[in-house]
Amino acid sequence: MTNHKLFEDTATAFAIKSNVELNRAYFLFKMLSYPPLVKIGSVLTNIAFKANLPISGLVRHTVFDHFCGGINEEDCLPVIDNLYAEGVSSVLDYSVEGKAVENQFDDALEKILKIIRFCDEKKAMPIVVFKPSGFGRFYLYQKKTEGYKFNDDEQAEWDRIVARFDKVCKLAKEKDVEVLVDGEESWMQDAADDLVEDMMQKYNKDKTIVYNTLQCYRWDRFDYLKELHKRAKKDGFKVGIKIVRGAYMEKERERAEEKGYPSPICLNKKATDDNFNISMRYMFENLDTISVFIGTHNEASCYMAMDFMDTYNIDKQDNNVWFGQLYGMSDHISFNLAKKGYNVAKYIPFGPVKDVMPYLIRRAEENTSVAGQTSRELTLLTEEKRRRKA
Repeated sequence: MTNHKLFEDTATAFAIKSNVELNRAYFLFKMLSYPPLVKIGSVLTNIAFKANLPISGLVRHTVFDHFCGGINEEDCLPVIDNLYAEGVSSVLDYSVEGKAVENQFDDALEKILKIIRFCDEKKAMPIVVFKPSGFGRFYLYQKKTEGYKFNDDEQAEWDRIVARFDKVCKLAKEKDVEVLVDGEESWMQDAADDLVEDMMQKYNKDKTIVYNTLQCYRWDRFDYLKELHKRAKKDGFKVGIKIVRGAYMEKERERAEEKGYPSPICLNKKATDDNFNISMRYMFENLDTISVFIGTHNEASCYMAMDFMDTYNIDKQDNNVWFGQLYGMSDHISFNLAKKGYNVAKYIPFGPVKDVMPYLIRRAEENTSVAGQTSRELTLLTEEKRRRKA
């Protein structure tokens, strides 16, 4: 049976951190434990960048280096190699957000294609990731989700989005690299879901290459999963799912209230956890036709997944099951799982310091709002500092 004390092992969790890096991590999480400080810091950082104040160096050597791999792919190589030496793979995540014109979407496409070719040369990088809105305007996904017809220009623009998706999935299939497509807001997600399903139908015939994201804080997602699985069995393709709890809860609830429709978000955290666990169980029960990437920082869910693997006699190295955490967070989960021989990958954000700031600010805000996350990190870091002094 699974050892439910596995994640207490701080020596394994922080093995690749020097004392300097350990102290920096402690300092950062200490800062993140004060929500007002995070708010003020976010505002001041934004102002400083807009005013072109020379703060890139300061950001780079603190929060950026902790949560990001580097400013470009090559810059990430030492991080990728360090992780892989401990059995942890890398998912390079080009974390430049909020772009909205065609040449920027083309640039994002080229960046992902470059990463796929990069992955092809490195065993340490079996997976890539992108956001649907990185390849086309959010407005178009929303319009399509809401059932409105495109005009001719919009249709041409949408066709280019489809072509970008297809280009990525085609190259990924050729290079045997898996593609995770991130989930976004509910009012654009149906269009993205349909597009990702088309890619699954085309490229997941004999092996899972394309993965959609199931955000389990949405109460309708388990039904969506079952329906998708039904269609996949009928049409003869495999389903790839990255399962997460979700990232846009406050925004979702506010919009539902403002526009007067029922909130798509589960009533409370327990309902979200139940939704996550029942969806995960369903996927483990159908591993012959579903592959799962478990994107979570929740220890209970990881233990549950390990128990499912024991129950259903699933090999730890079965490529249909991956665990994933963000770089800079939950090392006690990632490295301890990897040491036990499970497939583990870290999401490694990268990009120019200034362009990655919206991502870093969101990460900081999420850390302050996830109950217990920051205090758990601090407890483990304190434990490791004490262990090293002993």
